[in-house]
Amino acid sequence: MLLSKALAVTLILLLSTSLSEVGAKAISKRHVRRDWLIIPDSIAFYIYESVNKVSPKAGQFLAEAAQTPVILEVRNFLVKETSKISVLAEQLMEKLRGLWKKKEEASSQQ
Repeated sequence: MLLSKALAVTLILLLSTSLSEVGAKAISKRHVRRDWLIIPDSIAFYIYESVNKVSPKAGQFLAEAAQTPVILEVRNFLVKETSKISVLAEQLMEKLRGLWKKKEEASSQQ
């Protein structure tokens, strides 16, 4: 029971490490976040905001705990891997679009 509570707190803290990234707007297409952690980051940000409104001390604890090296390492690993997956998914979509266009061209020529 204690372990599951600690795991839940760790996951919340892991997801709340980029509090400032959630509200940031992209400057250009190149600066758009490509990883899939933007949704959990947004949820973690809103949790942090809610906790911080109720208890600034608890909010400060969450912010400090999220900056521990272990949590940052895991989060950075997840960001890196999901970014790779995103790039591969985009490449797959481009290939599928190319195949679709070729099929349409072939059927229109017949």
